[in-house]
Parts: sequence; structure tokens; C-alpha cells
Amino acid sequence: MARDSTARCPGSPGRNAWMVAAVIIVAAQGVVAQKVRVEEELEAYPTESVDLRCEFVDGGSLTKLTQVSWIWEPVDGQRDNIAVYHPTYGQSFPNVAFKDRVIFLQNNLRIPSIRIKDLRMSDAGRYTCEYATYPSGNEQGTTTLIMLAKPKNSAKAVTVQAGSKSVMVAHCEAADGKPAATIKWLASVGGNHSTTSTNGPDGTVTVRSEYRLVPTAEDNGREVTCLVDQKTQDRPWTEVLKLSVEYPPTVTIDGYDHNWYVGRSDAVLFCHATANPEPTTITWTTASGSLPDTVVVEQNKLTVRKVDDAVNTTFTCEVKNKHGASRKTLTTFVIEEKREPVQEQQTGALVGGVLGTLIFIGIVIGIVFLIRKYQQDTEGPPKHKPPPPVKAGSSTEMMLDEEATDALNGGAPPVLNKDGSDGHHGNDSSNHGPSSGNIPRGESFVSTPMYV
Repeated sequence: MARDSTARCPGSPGRNAWMVAAVIIVAAQGVVAQKVRVEEELEAYPTESVDLRCEFVDGGSLTKLTQVSWIWEPVDGQRDNIAVYHPTYGQSFPNVAFKDRVIFLQNNLRIPSIRIKDLRMSDAGRYTCEYATYPSGNEQGTTTLIMLAKPKNSAKAVTVQAGSKSVMVAHCEAADGKPAATIKWLASVGGNHSTTSTNGPDGTVTVRSEYRLVPTAEDNGREVTCLVDQKTQDRPWTEVLKLSVEYPPTVTIDGYDHNWYVGRSDAVLFCHATANPEPTTITWTTASGSLPDTVVVEQNKLTVRKVDDAVNTTFTCEVKNKHGASRKTLTTFVIEEKREPVQEQQTGALVGGVLGTLIFIGIVIGIVFLIRKYQQDTEGPPKHKPPPPVKAGSSTEMMLDEEATDALNGGAPPVLNKDGSDGHHGNDSSNHGPSSGNIPRGESFVSTPMYV
């Protein structure tokens, strides 16, 4: 029962194995039956030549060849004979588009290879070498011809005016290429790009990319790089572009040192401007309109031949280009006497000396502190402990005093006998310290230290 269900099941392993075997057998028969040997695919460029090879291989059979034809298929559904060879009637080239551009390499029916000269982009397509044979009928093999075209690459920066809207500042193009090229941008400015493609009538493709940003004066002169990559190129094509952003002038005045004293000669002011395009005019004026007689102007340089009260005024420098005008003002003050420059070097030396002294003192204090701390750590705690004080006049006081005296004299403390005596004979007072009766009442008593 299980075998029957397995046999009836379309997805069973047994049925799949038979299907695979059948496909292999059919493919093997197709390989054996393939008698026309050609190249599957060729690539070529316009104006060049290409050889389309064809050979009939019968393996020793008795197949009779009648004639051979080369059929061109530019698109699906269109078939045009471009070359025919008959052993009796010779060669024929019926297609006008290939006339005088196609030739047979040999007058041999079994090797009817052809050559196409002066190739065009429109020659791309499938070329079939087809035999009329007896008794098997037609035999054929097909070669696909791929036409390649190197793109014409170009890139250019576009001059724009600084503003607040995004505009195209550069474009890059890869024209008439096949296959289509890929365009990329490398840039340090904050822009973006868009790319479009246009197909040509001969199968080529033109790719165009635009780089856009909101231009500012700072973007003028910055670089962007266009990279074009395409199959026919050994390496990507690159072009570095400098952006061209035009803007009105920005003006500054320098040279004034706040030391225009009466009688000074050749005091100078300079008017500097950044602009694109370059400034067309630079004009100096004062608050009163006209310049004093002692002032001489040479382009952006204003020179006061001799300082007097007439130049105690406000100077204005105005710069123009095609995008507008900008101006900058500077007020000068005439003083009676010359100001001596401050000796900045001496002041600096003084400050440096003070700082150096303070640093040295800090280092010395730190060293002394470390030495003192080291000494305290190495001495350790005291090796003796003083006994507690005893009231004057007691018997215990006399005994401690006597023992301490003996200990200080190098002897050991007295040892008590069995009868309770201290080991001394008689009442010899010479062997004792001062009697407690000799200590005045009311005096403080400090015991001598006892060594342990």
C-alpha cells in the first residue's frame, strides 16, 4: 500500500529521480546532436573587425551539406540573411547594410567563418550559422555579438552667485557609452547630486550627473571630484573641479597703530577686500567727503605725509564689483606727543621671575615636610611608660622612691625575703634615699620613670 501511494505521489523521491535522469539523457542527446560549432559570445568596438567562426562537425556521419547561411537577429523577431555560401552558386551577400563589410574567410562549406569589417554600434545582436543538410534537415549554432563603446567623459564647474537656494555648481557627463557608465562624486562641501541617463538610437547610453549645493563665499575655490567608471576603462576616469562662487566684496582696514602724533610722517592705512570677481574700484573718503591735502592714495593704500589735526577724522574705504559695493570706516585720533611702546619683554621677564621664585619656595617647603614626616615614622612609639603619681608621705611612696633610685644607679630593684624584709641589714640610712619625712607636706611628687 505504501509503495502505491509513493508511486502516485508527484513529489515522491522515486519520481524525482526518474525526472532528473530523463533530463540528463535529453541533454546528453542534445550535446551529441550539436553538429555546428561556434563561439557563444564576442565583444567588439566600433570601427574594428570581428571574426565569426563556424564549423560543421559530423563525427564521420554521412550527412550531406547543401548550403550555409549567416542570419543576423538585431532584435527578437527580426531575421536577416547577411551572407550565403553554396558550393555550386558561390557566395551571396543579400543585406545592403553589410554589403562590402562581410567576407567569407574560406570557400569551404564545412568551415564557413566570416569577418565583419568597420563595425558599427548597430551591428550588435545574434548571428546564427545555419546549415541546410540532408537527410537531418537544418543544423545551426548562434553567436551573440556585444558592441562596446568607450564613453566620452567631461566635467565642468559652473559659475554661480552666493545665495540661499540650492543650485548646480558642477556637472559631469559620460556620453555615448555602452554599457552605461557609473558616475560618483567626492567632495568636502555639503552638497548632493542627481544622475540621469539617455538612450541613444545605436544602443549607447549617455549618463549625466549634476552636483548641487547652497553656495557661500567660503565655497569659492573648494574642490569636488567627478569619477566615471565603465567596463571599457582600465581605471575610473577622474576630474578635479574648483568651484566658482561669486559674491560682493568684504572690506577691512588695517595699519592704524593708535600713535598718530602731530608731526609724524608717512602714517599708512591699507584697505583689503575679498571678492569674486576681483574689485573694480577702491575709493577712499573722509567724514567731510574730500581727503586732506596731506593724504595721498595709491590703489588700496592711503598715506598721510605729515600728521596734523586735519587727519583727526573718520576714513571710509568703499570697494565695488559687479555684485555690489561694501565699505569699512576707521576713526583716527591725533595726539600731541609720541607714545613710547611698552617694554613687553621686561614685564614678561618680571612676571616669569616671580613665578619661578614661588615655585622654588613651594618645592623647598615640600622637601622639608617630607623629611620631617620620614623622621617621625622611623622613631616609633616611646620605649618606657611613666608610673602613675603617688600621694606624698605614704609608705608606698618611700618604697617606690628607693627602688627607682637603685634602678637609676644600675642595680636591680630589691627582692623581698621570706620574712617580708627588703634584704637590707639594720637601719642604715645611708643605703636609702631621702626619708619621706624630709619631704615637705604639700609638695607635688613626681616619680622617676620605671624602665620595663
